[in-house]
Amino acid sequence: MESEYTKEQAIADFGTYVSPQKVKVYQALGVDFVPGRREGARIWDLDDSRSLINLRSSGGVFNLGHRPPQLVRVLKEALDNVDVGDHILMSAARAKLARRLAELMPGDIQYTIFSSGGGEAIDVALKLARGYTKRAGVISAVHGYHGHTGLALAATDKFSEKFGPLAPGFSRVPFGDADALQDVVGDDTAAVIMETIPATAGFVFPPDDYFGRVREICDRTGAVMILDEVQAGLSRTGRLWAIDEWEVVPDVMVLGKGMSGGIYPMSTTCYRPFLQAFFEGDPFSHVSSFGGSELGSTVCLEMLNIVSEPEFIAQVNSMGERLAAGLAQLREAHPKVLIGVRQKGLMVALLMADDRCGPAMTTALGERGALALFADFDLSVLQVMPPLTITAEEIDEVLEAMDGALGAVGEKLELAAARA
Repeated sequence: MESEYTKEQAIADFGTYVSPQKVKVYQALGVDFVPGRREGARIWDLDDSRSLINLRSSGGVFNLGHRPPQLVRVLKEALDNVDVGDHILMSAARAKLARRLAELMPGDIQYTIFSSGGGEAIDVALKLARGYTKRAGVISAVHGYHGHTGLALAATDKFSEKFGPLAPGFSRVPFGDADALQDVVGDDTAAVIMETIPATAGFVFPPDDYFGRVREICDRTGAVMILDEVQAGLSRTGRLWAIDEWEVVPDVMVLGKGMSGGIYPMSTTCYRPFLQAFFEGDPFSHVSSFGGSELGSTVCLEMLNIVSEPEFIAQVNSMGERLAAGLAQLREAHPKVLIGVRQKGLMVALLMADDRCGPAMTTALGERGALALFADFDLSVLQVMPPLTITAEEIDEVLEAMDGALGAVGEKLELAAARA
């Protein structure tokens, strides 16, 4: 029985049959935590000995928290009537979801191709841009992250170095530097792809005129403008789409993670009408067996209806403001550790003194009942992405944990300085 499967056995089996290296990292960080029971913003260890408020949300997968009751109910009801569906045939569930997406998308974005994960959806976007333009070049951002699949990996910094040689034609420019982008976009550029807010770089925000200039460069050169809102979209920033803040309409917008509602894997590549011309010769030139599963489409439609409600978005902003006020106090209390905050809605980066602080904060917060990870590309940054359904009481609990964690990290820094 599952109840007889202990935490110790789970860790042993994970190390033996999944990844011993990951187990070592978890143990070194003090997060050798095996999720068991889960609900809302909180997860419990498999042995029920402790719980953590999830400030990671798996990059936005759990925007609505763990096991959101409305979505669980919708999935259970769908299981009585449909299955994953046949991807070759038409689908009422996919049609309804695609129509809803078109209603909510910026500008004239109308069409949707469905996938089962964000990397696959990025691959689709890049294939579409290359197929439509008949060009090969793709420009992405230094410290950008788009996934671990084929073309997505080639557009991703750092991780791609481990798996070369990769697809040719890819180059990178600093995020936020429109002049650098303008210098490299040429006649062979099929696409410019950027995260609206680069996540693994530590939630970096661009200059106010940046995306407007990216749009102008793409229009002038015929390159397809692709925005990756896998983490920043779906009301995470206090707007339904992060790009709405800059009032720019991309040619393609990619969504993932939160599209699942934490219940069923879903991702989408949404695009403007002119790109549909690519499929005139062969409408089946891209297929995906599990893309747009009818079960997943049903769940995803309910999720979209929830996160697009003005009241929901207002609550996200309210909790963001409560968190921001608390962080301002913590910055005053711990100025030698917490030196800045980048925040839009409930997408928050804690900027700390140096590269030792991110891993140390992950450990210290774990000891105090909260799960948050440091940024891959900047170890001095702690990424904070709680479920968008987090309550005021839970925000206060998080701030208390952060207060203690920042104090503990500060003591370690002082001790290290004294020893130096």
